[in-house]
Amino acid sequence: MERAQKEAVVQNLGQIFADSGVVVVAHYAGLTVAQMSDLRNRMREAGGGVRVAKNRLAKIALEGKPNEGMSQYLQGQTVLAYSEDPVTAAKVAKAYAKDNQKFEIVGGAMGETVLDVSGVEAVAAMPSREELLSSIAGILGAPAGNIVSAVTAPAGNLAAIAQTLAEREAA
Repeated sequence: MERAQKEAVVQNLGQIFADSGVVVVAHYAGLTVAQMSDLRNRMREAGGGVRVAKNRLAKIALEGKPNEGMSQYLQGQTVLAYSEDPVTAAKVAKAYAKDNQKFEIVGGAMGETVLDVSGVEAVAAMPSREELLSSIAGILGAPAGNIVSAVTAPAGNLAAIAQTLAEREAA
């Protein structure tokens, strides 16, 4: 790899570390090309990405970043799973590790916080951004639905009373 290529890789990795809500570091020794493609596809569908890079270049890219402590996990054959959403990459990586024994999560970072394996699993257990937004929308919509019910209830009651009176007169 030429120097210019290495500089481009370091710059790309620096962008990943700076822009991602979460970065998960995992060992992938023994994964086949098909299994790695499956991981990439799962991550892409969820809105994240997967990057394999030389540990030395990744450590250079981490220098001076708030999550520089993550460099302790960059040993052996490592793969980086990342996403802008703070939980997506952790969820996908945890699910993939559950399905494949050769994929082992070793740590990661969420913003400035460096995570160990249990930290990544805790992040994976959190609700995703979309789940939180849908919960908030449901919570915000409930009072409006209650107001509509309260406003329309008297009219419904009057209609029921009128129908009962009409039935009595007919009988």
